[in-house]
Amino acid sequence: MTLTSSPGSSSVVGAAEPDDTQRVAMYRQMVLIRTFEEALLRDYHADKSPVWDIGAGLIPGEMHLAAGQEPVAVGICDHLTTDDAVTATHRPHHLAIAHGMDLRKLAAEIFGRETGLGKGRGGHMHLFDPATHFSCSGIIAEGYPPALGQAFAFLRRGTDRIAVAVTGEGAANQGAFHETLNLAALWKLPVVFVVEDNDWGISVPRSASTSVPSNAERAAAYGMPGERVEDNAVEAVWQAAGRAVDRARNGGGPSLIEVHTLRLWGHFEGDAQGYRTDLEGIADRDPITTYEVSLRTAGVLDDAGVAAAKADALAAVDDAIAFAKDSPIPDPAQATAYAFTDTEVRA
Repeated sequence: MTLTSSPGSSSVVGAAEPDDTQRVAMYRQMVLIRTFEEALLRDYHADKSPVWDIGAGLIPGEMHLAAGQEPVAVGICDHLTTDDAVTATHRPHHLAIAHGMDLRKLAAEIFGRETGLGKGRGGHMHLFDPATHFSCSGIIAEGYPPALGQAFAFLRRGTDRIAVAVTGEGAANQGAFHETLNLAALWKLPVVFVVEDNDWGISVPRSASTSVPSNAERAAAYGMPGERVEDNAVEAVWQAAGRAVDRARNGGGPSLIEVHTLRLWGHFEGDAQGYRTDLEGIADRDPITTYEVSLRTAGVLDDAGVAAAKADALAAVDDAIAFAKDSPIPDPAQATAYAFTDTEVRA
């Protein structure tokens, strides 16, 4: 079944492997995501020194970036349309971009501007976009129950739309995770559950928090397929996602995919990462670099293709960041606007 997918890509659900056009499109999408987050990184740190002040600068507050986890977002979202729902975590930018979110509105929300998705009120951990049916939250495992509800609605309406719920490996120990899997299997809902295993739940290694070596094993307890993608490669994720999406879209019910991915940077910006024992040689594991090498070796990508991908990404990101910086900051007098009040509730 051929679908119209998120902007910048197209796919055949259930296909054994992507064709060369799709492979280049996935590479370009990963480059766009990384370029966007590198721009955020610069502006986030630019005015928080010489003394670190998390509340200072153009982008105040915490910042969680997804460098190294791009294969999960691109490999999953290439099978989706913007009519499908995606719920994400506190580290959401890669998924938001891969699912087709408007870069200008995304950047403006992160910079806290009126032109943002939530008029600058939500910040980077609270992105809500009706146009792409995307949402995320800073609460651990919070995205799983809403995805369940969306999948239930899609089923009751008789559509072929699906929901995809993404969380981290630490969240797989939360009650919401298990309760959601149970109901999804019981009701045979069109939902794909994804666990991003980047080895660290903030500063706690998976081995110190989780009793099984793979969260994909937990799927069997709920009567659904479970698959772990050990290689942080976009095509391996794409293939696993194709099977799960095809199953969900065609009435087969839910699936669970865990991807052993990689967090190249800290849990949050400002994280010294003194607890990490896996940083030596980590740059050599960058999934964008390794995918570029793979595509070059296969004759699918050359110097001109790489240069074009980077130039196009930089132009799109520069435009989005400039739009955000030029947009107005919310009026403090309107701090309670767009929020429910006791008076409104009583009325």
